[in-house]
Amino acid sequence: MLGSHPQSPDRTAPTALRPAKTTILLLGLLAALIAPATAQGLPRDFFGIAPQTHLTEADASYMRAGRIGSVRWPFDWGSIQPTPNGGYQWGAIDEVVAVAARAGLRVFPFLYSSPRWLTRKPTTMPIDGARARGAWAAFVTAAVKRYGPGGEFWAERAPGVVQYVPAISTPLPIRTWQVWNEANFFYFAYPVSPSRYARLLKLTQPAVKAADPRAKVILSGLFGDPDERGKRGMDAADFLDALYHSPGIKSRFDAVALHPYAFHVEDLEALTEEMRAVVRENHDEGAGFYITEMGWGSQNDSKIVAFEQGIRGQARELRGAYRYLIDNRRRLNLKGAYWFSWKDIPGACNFCDSVGLFRAGQRFKAKPAWRAFVNLSGGRARP
Repeated sequence: MLGSHPQSPDRTAPTALRPAKTTILLLGLLAALIAPATAQGLPRDFFGIAPQTHLTEADASYMRAGRIGSVRWPFDWGSIQPTPNGGYQWGAIDEVVAVAARAGLRVFPFLYSSPRWLTRKPTTMPIDGARARGAWAAFVTAAVKRYGPGGEFWAERAPGVVQYVPAISTPLPIRTWQVWNEANFFYFAYPVSPSRYARLLKLTQPAVKAADPRAKVILSGLFGDPDERGKRGMDAADFLDALYHSPGIKSRFDAVALHPYAFHVEDLEALTEEMRAVVRENHDEGAGFYITEMGWGSQNDSKIVAFEQGIRGQARELRGAYRYLIDNRRRLNLKGAYWFSWKDIPGACNFCDSVGLFRAGQRFKAKPAWRAFVNLSGGRARP
């Protein structure tokens, strides 16, 4: 289903943190205790959502009421360009961007997945050979030109263009572009390789900036602590540190991103502090920071899947995570935090089936986590 999270191996609680960074992390965690969490002064798009179901007008209405300002959405290259000579099929993306814009929601895309006509596996980054590199750069350019400022999507839907009803009176062009998804985890990138990802980044950033010089390029959201090692997985902090060793790489991105899936909030805090410590150690303090996925499931299966904490536990972990992130937003240079996900989806990955703020179905059956969310965001539970 569009926007769904993949079926993936069980993700368990993170392992112990590196002793060398213990002092830095303890200082950061101590700072997390200062000042109560508040939504006052936060930008509208600080609170984001990463749905795993199709975006409807009703969804967008509830999101806006809850003071969600941004929707993270996959731009699956393989689906958008299923054949090498057939052009780009933007229809499904157009619908999402239109629904979001009419509700005043920004779209935060991540560009990923190589098409079958180019590679045998979608997890192979398009960096091997001139054909792959050229096709990827062309896809990125086309996406930015279509949905960026003055893009053809917005021109086609401006007031007075009668073939598109309803019109979009206030365009919300896409200004941030995330490059791939969980590049340190084999389910999305194989082989896992900071140097290969650096090559992809060096292809992508010039294409984005040529089409929109003021656009922001965001690193792949890195899965905090995958169980796999070698070509199948690498800790987020290690991956980022290795990436920084690629010559000239700092000029190729504006912000780093993390997916700190964790057993409890304390582990999320530690993963976040460790990631930011790597940024500081590489003298890149100006880099922005995003949490582009985080979440806990509402089933009581924590002994099987670490991220499922029960119906009350889900709300408890959500409150703790957002309070920490809001309290430390300026110190972390945090630009946004995206909850995964919007609604449950039975049969999805091992915790995706219960990670939503609402139960599965067309009706909006809110869980306690949704009420906890709107209390923090300053929004309303219903439109």
